[in-house]
Amino acid sequence: MQLEDIRNDMDLINAIDWDMTPEEAVRLYLEWGNNWARGNYVIRSKDDVTHYFVVNTWKEQPVIFFIRRNSDEAVELAEITMPEDMNERFLESVGHNKGVYAVEGEIRDWLREQLNVK
Repeated sequence: MQLEDIRNDMDLINAIDWDMTPEEAVRLYLEWGNNWARGNYVIRSKDDVTHYFVVNTWKEQPVIFFIRRNSDEAVELAEITMPEDMNERFLESVGHNKGVYAVEGEIRDWLREQLNVK
């Protein structure tokens, strides 16, 4: 899947949880039987699904992944290369540490622009 594929699928665009973080996804979907409900979002079955973006820095260059997650699995629907100038700024912002990070700030704004999301 490419950015264009996501942009052309309104149901998918509307399903994106822009506030989901990797940590929250683990708490909700992998530990769902072991924690209490915070807010209104409670995972009850494998039918509960969320779509969200993360930035993965385990490779040479940071990569944005579009993830579909339920309590059974996480599927990488798309691997997106961010603009080169954003790569270095992002790496600086996380101290060049390896990891999986939430999509925030400049990267989130860039993705929303690429997907024509207000």
